Parts: sequence; C-alpha cells; structure tokens
Amino acid sequence: MLIEVLKSKIHRVTVTEANLDYIGSITIDSQLLDAAGMIENERVDIYNITNGERFSTYIIAGEAGSGVIGINGAAAHKAHVGDLLIIASYASMDFEEAKKWHPTVIFPQNNHIQ
Repeated sequence: MLIEVLKSKIHRVTVTEANLDYIGSITIDSQLLDAAGMIENERVDIYNITNGERFSTYIIAGEAGSGVIGINGAAAHKAHVGDLLIIASYASMDFEEAKKWHPTVIFPQNNHIQ
C-alpha cells in the first residue's frame, strides 16, 4: 500500500509578486527550492496564512538569491504581495517506508536561507 506523506515544506515566506497575466504557477527562488529538496515543475500545495486560501500549482524556478515568491495566473486572486505562505510538497511511498520518513522543512528569514 502506498500513502501520501509530506516530502518538503517551505514555512512562512512572503509573496513578492502577483501576476494575473501569466499562464500559471508559483515562482520560487531556486536557493529555497534546493534547500527544501523541491524541483521545477513539481506540484505543490500553497497554504496562505494571511487569508486562509489553499490551492495547488506547480513550481517555476526563480533567480537564485532573489527571494522571489511569485504567484502567477488565476492563483494571483488567492494570494497578494505581502501575504505569508506555507509551500508544501508530498510524495507517495510504501507504508513501512513512510513510518521512518522525515520530511525536509525549512524556515527562511525574509525569503532567504540564513
């Protein structure tokens, strides 16, 4: 049996841009992606701490060290510049493997790894 478990989490980052006129996705500073063990095109769930919205999208890698957290396309209605977010990705794994699994969780400061 396979179950879904938390793979990676970027905890409390701030939206730096919101662009309605875009195909879709979330742009994330590639240094944050590396630290969290996430990759471009990976599906993520976004939890907006500021307004309670929740939605799923995919990742576009942003410039390393830029601190960019950009909400693109229709999702820009669900998160605005200045909102605080949690970004989470999940993985499927065997139940026994999942019992031993430890997700990667990062706590950036001002959208940067300290």
